[in-house]
Amino acid sequence: MKMLHLIPQVILLSAVVGSSASSATCLAPQRPFVPSDRVAAVEYADLIRQDFEDYIRDIQQYFQCLDGERARAFEEARAVSQDYGAFLSDGGSD
Repeated sequence: MKMLHLIPQVILLSAVVGSSASSATCLAPQRPFVPSDRVAAVEYADLIRQDFEDYIRDIQQYFQCLDGERARAFEEARAVSQDYGAFLSDGGSD
């Protein structure tokens, strides 16, 4: 019987862990490095060019991730707001 007081905490913890696990982690790519030494820049031009192309591809994926995460978070906030409204309607504001 003493364990019954833990039920709300378990439910809350499950909701927090479950929602954070479903959210995306969008990591911004690092900017391409361009050496200040002109000779080195010419010598490594192919690698530098590839770094820029990789960055452009990765930043596009990053923006898509952010857009997806924003949409997910917005939908979650809408659902939480509805749940809260239902909770208040059911007498949760005692």
